Amino acid sequence: VLLGTRFYQVVEEGLMIKSDLHLHTTFSDGEMSPDEVIEMAASLGYTQAAVTDHDSIKGVGEALAAGVEYGVEVVPGIEITLRFVRENFVGSLHLLMYFSRELYHSALFRSQLDDIVSRGRGEELVRVRASRINEEFGPAGKNPVLSSPLSASSVLDAAANVSRRHFAQVLASEHGLSRDQISLLIGNSSPAYVPSGVDMALLRPLFASYPVVPVLAHPAAGSFPGDSHYKEVLPSFDVVTALLPEFLLLGVLGLEVYYPGHTPAHIEALLTIAREHGLLVTGGSDCHDTVERPMGTGGLAHPVNFSPWFIL
Repeated sequence: VLLGTRFYQVVEEGLMIKSDLHLHTTFSDGEMSPDEVIEMAASLGYTQAAVTDHDSIKGVGEALAAGVEYGVEVVPGIEITLRFVRENFVGSLHLLMYFSRELYHSALFRSQLDDIVSRGRGEELVRVRASRINEEFGPAGKNPVLSSPLSASSVLDAAANVSRRHFAQVLASEHGLSRDQISLLIGNSSPAYVPSGVDMALLRPLFASYPVVPVLAHPAAGSFPGDSHYKEVLPSFDVVTALLPEFLLLGVLGLEVYYPGHTPAHIEALLTIAREHGLLVTGGSDCHDTVERPMGTGGLAHPVNFSPWFIL
């Protein structure tokens, strides 16, 4: 599942791997279908690509078929949302998890994975979030910002797998809110904020039972200077670093280092952490669309003398 043998073969042959291991499709909050995502990866010259939709593997099958068609090695994956309610951090962090094609076809594995991730999203969470937003920012709320209540049904109609992005779309299109106003309503510091995701402890049995590869997603993106679509509402690098021992105990095997929301200083710091703990290093664009968060902005494209443990 680590694809280690394949990488060693590439080194021996004097070739180069070019991979994007963080891609989203219409099965979460991306704007392209799995087929379109893999076709684009092929057009950019990627030899490997991973579809990692938020809390869903429903797009993996189509991506695997597209990989055969377009000559791209598709790595099955998922981006799992983890919920934290701590004194120093209330919000969500993301964990990329990769697994083999054989494991993807295991009905038991898919059932257990779906049972875990479904506890962190879904209709109930959407309705709770909408209710809290209306309590705080609705016409009769403590800090009226909305001229009419936010409808949970409107958000649920926006996508089959609702994320913060869909809340933002409805608040912009139906309520005319600016980017700053939307951040006020749905940001981590909002009094109406209800974190999505699951408790990381729920993943322990899964990691213990199956040969999966958990990788901490965009660990330093929350400390990106200035405005960035990649920064979103992620915690600072210091907060993530403080939580790292818990992730190591959980069984995390890698860090997503090469990411468009990481500065060169962040990349060097993450490489140092990876070396100290013997962690894999991965990279990806976190592609959601072709304009604001496009493919080709992050990933792995290293010469053959790059240490093998750096690549899945």
